[in-house]
Amino acid sequence: MTAYIFRRLLLMIPTLLGIMVINFMVVQLAPGGPVEQAIAQLTGEGGEITERVTRSGVGETLQVSRKTASESSRYRGAQGLDPEFIEELERRFGFDKPLHERFFEMMGNYIVFDFGESFFRDRKVVDLVLEKMPVSISLGIWTTLLVYLISIPIGIAKAVRDGSRFDIWTSVIVIIGSAIPSFLFAVFLLVVFAGGSYLDWFPLRGLTSEDWSTFSWPHRILDYFWHMVLPVSAMVIGGFATLTMLTKNSFLDQIGQQYVITARAKGLGERRVLYGHVFRNAMLIVIAGFPAAFISILFTGSVLIEVIFSLDGLGLLGFEAAFARDYPIMFGTLYFYSLLGLLLGLIGDLSYTVIDPRIDFESREV
Repeated sequence: MTAYIFRRLLLMIPTLLGIMVINFMVVQLAPGGPVEQAIAQLTGEGGEITERVTRSGVGETLQVSRKTASESSRYRGAQGLDPEFIEELERRFGFDKPLHERFFEMMGNYIVFDFGESFFRDRKVVDLVLEKMPVSISLGIWTTLLVYLISIPIGIAKAVRDGSRFDIWTSVIVIIGSAIPSFLFAVFLLVVFAGGSYLDWFPLRGLTSEDWSTFSWPHRILDYFWHMVLPVSAMVIGGFATLTMLTKNSFLDQIGQQYVITARAKGLGERRVLYGHVFRNAMLIVIAGFPAAFISILFTGSVLIEVIFSLDGLGLLGFEAAFARDYPIMFGTLYFYSLLGLLLGLIGDLSYTVIDPRIDFESREV
């Protein structure tokens, strides 16, 4: 097993490098980079980014930089600005270096987990990620836990009662649940249960109450879960359908196997056959999807939910960074998410041996 783990860890290096190379090149080709974003803010409506660029000293150059239009400028909106000012912006964002040099410098820093500083937030990327992580971790853990706790028992029951009324009606519920977008269900919950037009049972926004720090610890825990009810419910409704049907189909496939027929012929009870023999084999494919499900919920599935419920998490941070072309946040979080996903994939594979000790990765090629 040690050799298998070592091989998988080695394979993560080219995989992670390939992910970063592809995304780096795609982002570089996209219009509206950080230099253009800064130019648009400085020459347009101003705002928060303008103030930050001005504080860095670049804004002082702008006072005397408006000259005749520079037709040769490669940045949209740069016409009429002094080329020296554009060069100053390029130095500030690191665009005065060749493309390959910027990439290798970035990857060299990422190897030691130095993600740099945000272009427009005046803070280190690591600090921003650590600040936003509790929200996303809360959504990811509770959503994944509830999805598995709901989907697996229902999937098993559907497999055992295949074709029955229970199977038909639960299939209808599963189809309806999968058809409803999470963000739409979130709006529905807000309207009905958060003081919209009917009931005012749950808070409208935030992870905790504003005076949370003054509460006793039992009260803090209750307040936290009180705020989690609606956003987690909205995310669960769209997540349990696929896992439920996957569990059912996996169990149905195993129930028809020869070893199950043999176990029943020996006089074993149905419950012992189901949970003593079928469960281990049927759950392998379900466990295999856990890392992908967790990553999806944690980093991508919660963006709109965070916006709707005013939860300042990683999903919202990445969404805003993509629009602002804040490259340190974009690539830093991409590197972190990709590495975490690869490690969780390895953990998912190793979980096979816990459920079924007969599986031996050591004797197989990666």
